Amino acid sequence: MNTKEIVVISGKGGTGKTSLMASLVPFFEDAVIADCDVDAPDLKILFEGENIEEKEFIGLKRAFINQDECSRCGLCKDHCKFKAINDELEVEMESCEGCGVCEYICPNNAIQMNDSVVGKVNVSNTKYGKLIHGRLIPGEETSGKLVAQVRKKAKEIAKNENLKYILIDGSPGIGCNVISSMTGVDKAIIVIEPTLSGLHDLEKIYNLTQKFDIPVSVVLNKSDLSVNGNKGIKDYCNNYDLNIDLEVPFNPNMVKAIVNKEIPSIYDPLFFDEIKFGRFIENLKNL
Repeated sequence: MNTKEIVVISGKGGTGKTSLMASLVPFFEDAVIADCDVDAPDLKILFEGENIEEKEFIGLKRAFINQDECSRCGLCKDHCKFKAINDELEVEMESCEGCGVCEYICPNNAIQMNDSVVGKVNVSNTKYGKLIHGRLIPGEETSGKLVAQVRKKAKEIAKNENLKYILIDGSPGIGCNVISSMTGVDKAIIVIEPTLSGLHDLEKIYNLTQKFDIPVSVVLNKSDLSVNGNKGIKDYCNNYDLNIDLEVPFNPNMVKAIVNKEIPSIYDPLFFDEIKFGRFIENLKNL
């Protein structure tokens, strides 16, 4: 089966990206869900799944100095550009970037690069299917690599269980974790707000998707927040032949749904225009 991958992204956090993804999930029966926002994976909170698998993620190697072999020459400290080696010639792990210069420069082979665990990849059972989610340890690097592992696991499950769709809650922004979230997908849904900063975010994230030749549609969240902002987003989309497939007016009950750990589209179907929402889902299914 040719599994289709759909990612929901945004130019920044807090636009309603995860709320939209959560609202779509109940309408896809043959899907695996991938939460690729590894710095703040929230779908598990909404879906309340039970973990059935957990695997440590080794994102990089970090230096370890064997003090018994060390001659105290200090070359490693002098050549470390990240100041990760202190005056006692011990590696401060939170500063080590794993470049390997210290290992290379050491005349006594007293330094070796060891695997460093920087996060986890989890698989959970939910009422809507399996959810794959990664969590990066706060302050750690290699979020893009962790996202790639989450997607790899999702593809493995989709293949083994003969599932039609992989629904991806992408990382916010335009960094390497976002690129890892959307590379090779069949469709990207950009969630944006009608503000001046929202327009700038749309420009950034849309330009990024076009570098990877990814088909795009736009969802305008809090569409009634600003008349001028709404017009600015629509003018931009018209200039680039972008479809605004959904406009979602502001509704304070959306906050109540999230607080109650309810799926927004199930909590109150009136959040979305029923006809347009249904058409939106059917278009996604028919990719």
